Amino acid sequence: MVENLMNNGAGHSAGAPLARGQGVALWRQIAGSLEREISGGGLAPGARLPTEAELSARFGVNRHTVRRAMEELETRGLVRVEQGRGSFVAEDVLDYPVGPRTRFSETIRRQNREPQGRLIRVEEVPAEASIAEQLRLRRGRPVIMAERLSLVDGRPVAIGTHWFSAARFPTIAALLSEDSSITRALAKLGVPDFQRQATRITARLPTPEEAVLLEQSRNRPVLVTEALNVDPQGNPVEVSFGCYASGRVQIVAES
Repeated sequence: MVENLMNNGAGHSAGAPLARGQGVALWRQIAGSLEREISGGGLAPGARLPTEAELSARFGVNRHTVRRAMEELETRGLVRVEQGRGSFVAEDVLDYPVGPRTRFSETIRRQNREPQGRLIRVEEVPAEASIAEQLRLRRGRPVIMAERLSLVDGRPVAIGTHWFSAARFPTIAALLSEDSSITRALAKLGVPDFQRQATRITARLPTPEEAVLLEQSRNRPVLVTEALNVDPQGNPVEVSFGCYASGRVQIVAES
């Protein structure tokens, strides 16, 4: 696809030449030209775009001008930039319902997509005040912290950080190391079902580590959820924080 774009771009045959000195910034013209190719189907969702050097040669401008055009396309959600990999046409945004009973794999499979999970780390740590309060523990008591990367069709969409009482679930770290599914781990530990008691949703810029894991730029916001899951008796099971790539996920609140 990139090769075709470059061939079409020779001599600006893919679009009109840039109009210089006529009051429209060159970067805006480049952004408009690429947007027309995307909307016209010349570049499919997920397709890799040419490099800055290739676009500079195609349009006869410097890399700074091309970079400004790409920043505009990324801000508008038409392009996603992956650190170290390049720029790609943005895919359709995934609807992710959040309600009393939210299960990642079930939600993704209902949309005919393929869910995956990868455990980043799991360790025992002392409970911070807010985590201890929600889990009904004394501050500083041991909790199991598990960090997990969730993918859809091979693309990272969310980072989940989960805390469990080490006293109630002493073997959950070992179970998650073998199988990253939290739902299956809890079922083996005598909690076959649980639901969200509350969810808070906010937005912020990603940390450098989050941007790398989600394969997105640091200037694109992430959606953050904070949730408390409880068992059928109302006892706290898990405190979780989700960090979602806003360019790929749209959170839908369900009652």
